[in-house]
Amino acid sequence: MSIVLAAIIVVLAIVVISAGVKVVPQSETRVVERLGRFHAVLQPGLNFIIPFIDKPKTIYTRRIENAIGGRYIVRNTATTVIDLREQVYDFPSQQVITRDNVTTEINALLYFQIVDPKKAVYEIDNLPNAIEKLTQTSLRNVIGELELDETLTSRDTINSKLQVILDDATNKWGVKVNRVELQDITPPESVRVAMEKQMQAERNRRAEILNAEGSKQSLILRSEGEKASKINAAEAVKQAEILRAEGEAQAIILNAQAEAEAIRRVAEAVAASNTDPATYMLAMKYIDTLREMTSGQDNKTVYIPYEASSVLSSIGSIKSIFQK
Repeated sequence: MSIVLAAIIVVLAIVVISAGVKVVPQSETRVVERLGRFHAVLQPGLNFIIPFIDKPKTIYTRRIENAIGGRYIVRNTATTVIDLREQVYDFPSQQVITRDNVTTEINALLYFQIVDPKKAVYEIDNLPNAIEKLTQTSLRNVIGELELDETLTSRDTINSKLQVILDDATNKWGVKVNRVELQDITPPESVRVAMEKQMQAERNRRAEILNAEGSKQSLILRSEGEKASKINAAEAVKQAEILRAEGEAQAIILNAQAEAEAIRRVAEAVAASNTDPATYMLAMKYIDTLREMTSGQDNKTVYIPYEASSVLSSIGSIKSIFQK
């Protein structure tokens, strides 16, 4: 009998000691109540409590479990363990209405961390459920202020607004909301079809604009090329005319110089033969004229005026000049 009693006492002692010793892992904690009132927050490591007087407070946690068909089930379970690490809640899709009355499905991710276990236990009854409902209502309010186009293109703005709203609201619960991310924004099928048509029309418009700009630039470049070609051709003609005029001028000058030199030499020869230069020049002109009159293959009869006899009589003197 004494052995049985001793065994019972030993078992009770072991139970009491095990109930009074609590080992808390790192990044976890427990809120302990003594006779129904808050007593302490256990730190990571070895902790001692009074058995049957001190009891860890029970809280709710949110857990996602995979179900058949690729779906998942969200379960809220009761536990005494408070996880101090950053946690993520993946909320199911919900329908929200934009400012332009378009119903859209949106699902979000929420990253948060418990920074005050006492507030997380005593300031709110069911923390996961409260965070989920707060996120859903805040998301409806933020999306309701935006049009559909702004919703699709302003995810960063929406995330920032939600993070500020949720962090301010959950501060009294001892929770720090680090960030909010929108995963999917799914407008109705009719809206998606209209958006695709609008996008295609916009692309066609841009293509037409680019083609028009290309044609415009092509015409401009072609006209500038033709302009430059005509200018170059005109410059070439101008230079050619200038060169031809300069050549003719040089030829006239050289002919004049040669004729002047010839006249000077003839004048010297005439002067040396004591012959009148005017008579010589007149005789030379008559000779040239007679050559033109008698040139050709047809037989011609040439009548010479009597006044020309005096000029022709001077041919003998011209002959003597050339002999000299």
